[in-house]
Amino acid sequence: MPTYTAPVKDMQFVLHDVLNISQSDIPGYDELEAEFTNAVLEEAGKLTGEVLAPLNVVGDHEGCRLENGVVYTPTGFKDAFEQVKEGGWTGLDMPEEYGGQNMPYVLGTAVGEMFSGSNQAFTMYQGLTHGAASAILAHGTEEQKNKWLPKMVSCEWTGTMNLTEPHCGTDLGLMRTKAEPQGDGTYKISGQKIFISAGDHDMADNIVHLVLAKIPGGPEGIKGVSLFIVPKFKVDDAGNIGARNGVSVGNIEKKMGIHGNSTCVLNYDEAEGYLLGEEHKGMRAMFTMMNEARLGVGMQGLSQAEAAYQNAVAYAKDRLQGRDVTGVKNPDGPADPLIVHPDIRRSLMDQKSFVEGARAFILWGATMIDAAHRKGDKDADGLVSLLTPVIKGFLTDEGYDMTVQAQQIYGGHGYIEEHGMSQFTRDARIAMIYEGANGVQALDLVGRKLAQDGGKHVMAFFELVKNFCKDNSDDEALKDFIEPLKAASKDLQAAGMYFMQNGMKNPNNALSGSYDFMHMFGHVCLGLMWAQMAKAATSQLAAGTSDAAFYETKLTTGRYYMARRLPATAMHLTRIQSGADTVMALDAEAF
Repeated sequence: MPTYTAPVKDMQFVLHDVLNISQSDIPGYDELEAEFTNAVLEEAGKLTGEVLAPLNVVGDHEGCRLENGVVYTPTGFKDAFEQVKEGGWTGLDMPEEYGGQNMPYVLGTAVGEMFSGSNQAFTMYQGLTHGAASAILAHGTEEQKNKWLPKMVSCEWTGTMNLTEPHCGTDLGLMRTKAEPQGDGTYKISGQKIFISAGDHDMADNIVHLVLAKIPGGPEGIKGVSLFIVPKFKVDDAGNIGARNGVSVGNIEKKMGIHGNSTCVLNYDEAEGYLLGEEHKGMRAMFTMMNEARLGVGMQGLSQAEAAYQNAVAYAKDRLQGRDVTGVKNPDGPADPLIVHPDIRRSLMDQKSFVEGARAFILWGATMIDAAHRKGDKDADGLVSLLTPVIKGFLTDEGYDMTVQAQQIYGGHGYIEEHGMSQFTRDARIAMIYEGANGVQALDLVGRKLAQDGGKHVMAFFELVKNFCKDNSDDEALKDFIEPLKAASKDLQAAGMYFMQNGMKNPNNALSGSYDFMHMFGHVCLGLMWAQMAKAATSQLAAGTSDAAFYETKLTTGRYYMARRLPATAMHLTRIQSGADTVMALDAEAF
């Protein structure tokens, strides 16, 4: 059975050596001293490694079941959920006035990686609740916040987001779910929603659904969509649970992965709902939840790659297969371990350099969210908005590929269920699809985010890279990092220039290159992270650290990424500059 060990040491390196969080002027960061964050991460690591990780395979094999209208979660999930709630983990970065601990989002993000890496399907129950609570926090009235948030923060009540319908996914303007006003401030919600993660289960007393629906007589399309709070059980003004609302489970979806999460078809039959935010402004409120969710999904790509990598390394060191071509390494055995072979090393280095670079990228993004929310930094808000589709799209694509590489290390044993490696691949696959399929993320990046605020934020990113390279150009120890980063950044800028020069004449020239651009941008971001990690590592070595091996390994891993992975930007640029002609050449009938 696969195992999971929380990467506390690497998280501490990023938080304190690279990001220097305790020295930041972001409110609350002064409390994030290394000793404190280590204590939190170690405790989270114990819970995820000892309690949640063993249930990962249980959830995969058992799945959820629907019996007489009741959804039952896999064996052990309910008890584990109680332990998570008792530890206060569900409200780690939520406001104290609603029962949270008000820790910065960056610490919640690090802990979140552990939870997701140990058991993604389980963690989605609390993760979706966090997103729903964030939407109510941002757009709810004081009465709504006081009524719903305390029990959602504690996960006594969990939450969901209801967007998709059988006939519409990305194009939400086509939705048919209706909300009829009742004249007393309530609405009757009727319609069907599908693919609702954590849609129903037996681990909470109530479930608070956030449902997109159209009020009759409103604007056509997406401009006529509103957002509603629709609980599974009605709640009176004193917060007491009452009668069952008009929402029921039609089915549990049979899925490729995340079997331990109850992905439901939900039927709304004149269910009582309450408007969240303004009429016909539902997408604005929902995007509060979706942007947070997209960052969380990017983290899922990282976390599944990390878990799969850990197991692949252990197998590669243990499994005997063939002899090292440069000389026997295990003379007392019939063969050498897999890890001696160059192609196995290449695969493991791909995985290791991705997960460590991605972790730094995610945590850097989290600091920008904290800067935006805690100190009103509009530049940070703009930059993380630009990078959100990159975090979601690139990290989930690459994360999935890394789980495949980890599975490949096992050969045939990775394909059978005995070793459990297929679960990482199957669970990682959904992250490329939900919260906006990755093709949509790429379109959002190129079609909207690049030009946002007059291109201010992408120019700020280029300036960030330029200044880092300039400031460290004389450091010989960083030469292997600075030169590749400069080249990759120039490729990215050239792609952006191509879009400007050719996209106006034919928008397909930009849109056909959007996916390549998203990956190109992702590689440059990880290149920047590796350059910053290399600077931190060389500083520690120069200072005479007692853990030289850790920092030397960090530099070696980073050099691999810069030499073997970052040059992919040149390939993506060539594809982009080929334009749309070959992409759009065939008539639809020719396919």
